[in-house]
Amino acid sequence: MELAKFRLDDTICPVARTADIISGKWTLLIIRDLTSGVKRFNQLERSLCGISPKTLSERLRSLEEEGVIQRRTFAEVPPRVEYSLTEKGRDLVGVIESMRCYGKRWLCDSTNQK
Repeated sequence: MELAKFRLDDTICPVARTADIISGKWTLLIIRDLTSGVKRFNQLERSLCGISPKTLSERLRSLEEEGVIQRRTFAEVPPRVEYSLTEKGRDLVGVIESMRCYGKRWLCDSTNQK
């Protein structure tokens, strides 16, 4: 990934960089689902109604490359793969919780939607 677009006066903008990591469709929901613990691919696929297997694979790969999730493969037949949050990923839980609070306050209550 080219970090040049995130530079402001030769400094990497942390807000832009974080937004780049979490902005993909389904990404925050994948992280949300992993906050409850280790999940297998099919568990994530079932909980994220409407996500295609290809998109889920891409998002998981991207989050793994960013160090947000950990992929653990077991040498079994059939192979078993589990996903969990890393420390870096667990630190995003506060961001998601802030978004949940904002959504409840400003987006879910019809009296506040102006």
